[in-house]
Amino acid sequence: MQIDHQQVWETYTSAWKAESAVDKRALFEASLARECAYQDPLTKVNGWDNLMAYMSNFHQQIPGGHFVTRRFRYHQGQSVAQWDMLDRLGNVIGDGASVGHYNEAGRLVAIAGFFDI
Repeated sequence: MQIDHQQVWETYTSAWKAESAVDKRALFEASLARECAYQDPLTKVNGWDNLMAYMSNFHQQIPGGHFVTRRFRYHQGQSVAQWDMLDRLGNVIGDGASVGHYNEAGRLVAIAGFFDI
């Protein structure tokens, strides 16, 4: 079976925009390993519950905030994505890059985000 790693990435990033925990969990199930690790300049968390709490905090700070991938590259179980952070009106309010590591099933096991703080 051929895995579309960019689609897995886009499913994961759409979880940042999802407003309900039920929607986030469904997107996690389609894109993240349960034991996934996430880190960026502001945090380092492990597992779905901690990542979901971090995403909820993000939405409290930036209601409607979400990410749009500008460029995606993949090889050998890892990806680099360049992205823009948008507000609820679609205005770009930041940018950065993320590195993803995938397991053999095509699920993300580790994500590291890079952006200016």
